[in-house]
Amino acid sequence: MLTTQPIGYWSGLAHTAVTRQLRDAMAKIDITQPQYWVLNRVKYAPAAPSRTEVVDQLTPLADGQHEIPRVLGQLLHRGWLRTDADQRLHLTDAGETARVHVRELVTELRALVHEGISDEEYVAALKVLRRMIANVEGSRNA
Repeated sequence: MLTTQPIGYWSGLAHTAVTRQLRDAMAKIDITQPQYWVLNRVKYAPAAPSRTEVVDQLTPLADGQHEIPRVLGQLLHRGWLRTDADQRLHLTDAGETARVHVRELVTELRALVHEGISDEEYVAALKVLRRMIANVEGSRNA
């Protein structure tokens, strides 16, 4: 019976449930998922990024084209980011502390989501989803 179930339905439900849980937990500590994306992007960039670089890289994940620019403003206002003389972005000590705190929360939530699922099962599920995406994108380009 499961083989006839629509993948789009179930993957959509999984996305909604996991994202809702993550965003609700983050809201309790007054941070948003896009703020966490920006903190990580600035932290792990090979060189200090500009605002434009961060906006260009993260907007495809965001809820609209204005979300990441707003987030940058929020994080600068909070003092979690700063700009240098060349207008490149850097994490402040407070920003790094917040990022680490959220990372701990995300790790706890990941453990909850993955409860009862082995690493092998998780990898297999991702491989199947990636293959389905490739199949659909390949047929669209044909």
